Amino acid sequence: MENQNGKHKILMVSDFFYPNFGGVENHIYYLSQCLLKLGHKVVVMTHAYGKRSGVRYMTNGLKVYYIPWKPFLMQCTLPTFCGTFPIIRTILIREKISLVHGHQAFSTLCHEALIHARTMGYKVVFTDHSLYGFADVGSIHMNKVLQFTLADVSQAICVSHTSKENTVLRSGLPPEKVFAIPNAVDTPMFKPASERLKNDQIVIVVISRLVYRKGADLLVEIIPEVCREYSNVRFVIGGDGPKRVRLEEMREKHSLQDRVEMLGAVPHAQVRSVLISGHIFLNCSLTEAFCIAILEAASCGLLTVSTSVGGVPEVLPDDMIVLAEPDPGDVVQAIRKAITVLPKIDPQVMHLRMKNLYSWHDVAKRTETVYDRAMECSDQSLMERLSRYLSCGAWAGKLFCLVMIVEYLFWCLLKVLQPAEDIEEVPDVSFTSSSA
Repeated sequence: MENQNGKHKILMVSDFFYPNFGGVENHIYYLSQCLLKLGHKVVVMTHAYGKRSGVRYMTNGLKVYYIPWKPFLMQCTLPTFCGTFPIIRTILIREKISLVHGHQAFSTLCHEALIHARTMGYKVVFTDHSLYGFADVGSIHMNKVLQFTLADVSQAICVSHTSKENTVLRSGLPPEKVFAIPNAVDTPMFKPASERLKNDQIVIVVISRLVYRKGADLLVEIIPEVCREYSNVRFVIGGDGPKRVRLEEMREKHSLQDRVEMLGAVPHAQVRSVLISGHIFLNCSLTEAFCIAILEAASCGLLTVSTSVGGVPEVLPDDMIVLAEPDPGDVVQAIRKAITVLPKIDPQVMHLRMKNLYSWHDVAKRTETVYDRAMECSDQSLMERLSRYLSCGAWAGKLFCLVMIVEYLFWCLLKVLQPAEDIEEVPDVSFTSSSA
């Protein structure tokens, strides 16, 4: 439970963490670092990555459990439900955790950890990093799973107001239990180039996973049109994915090898060096709860052109971004507008504005408030919890109740087979924080 000094002992859980790179991974890492600086204890749990298994320590003593579960599909572990209960229970007891924070609706490890933690009486918080639809089979299935997991969650966080509305509709959570806390950017890491680039040749940078959801098919139609209209424009594309083949075919078909540079996957440490080589950052996502890549580009002083989808319109002020509908013609028109306003953009001024707008320390302080609210939630008996699951649907509610009863009985069995007093608690070790 909560310490006398008001500090929490938090277990961050997700299938998505370093050495994998992405928005969720960065969010968990930077949030954990800032929470450590605020005096909280933070432990991360994720699945094994290749030979990286067991316990590892990161900057400022951030402890990471890489549990011996291999990814099954799209970096997610195979759903086992009760299979992860013994190891999660052991970590919770060993680390004297007071609160569990799960990330990303895609993550099966996150869902299982939240359910197991609630069965053991822990307070749990969930952060949703993505938007989902309501009509296709995948979304219907995902929304039902989310409704099951969040039926008993203490508090929830979304990364934009659009994402909050989406999560409330999908999960049935009361809006007062859902908070909108945006992502942030590490501005010292993403600084503009010391010398301003000349505008005689304009470089448009794209850094994204080359998949359908990120608008790779839009890029295939946009690039030839822009190159045909502007002889002084070239593209630099960083990222990999199944749609890379289509982009390479487009480059060959239109003989744009000298004007479209394909970098492949770009390590996060090298993202800044790619960004500062350009003038405009292009984001063609078809759905996006909140795009951290836009923040990184703006921090490096690039003018952003983006599709107006999801939470993207909330990310930057109007004078720092040109929005377009997810249509090739509209995006080309937005690029035209960006090229005309480019001489007015001062990268250094833009960087200073980003420094004032977005801060991971601010995100951590706001998340700390959510943790405090979660800890104030009253404890509930099994019968009270089952009534919540029963309200999830005529048939689904009964199935969820049955699953939770089996889960509760399995927990009782674990307490007999391995009593809590037989699990050795690890001592809390404080590390000297490096200066920010």
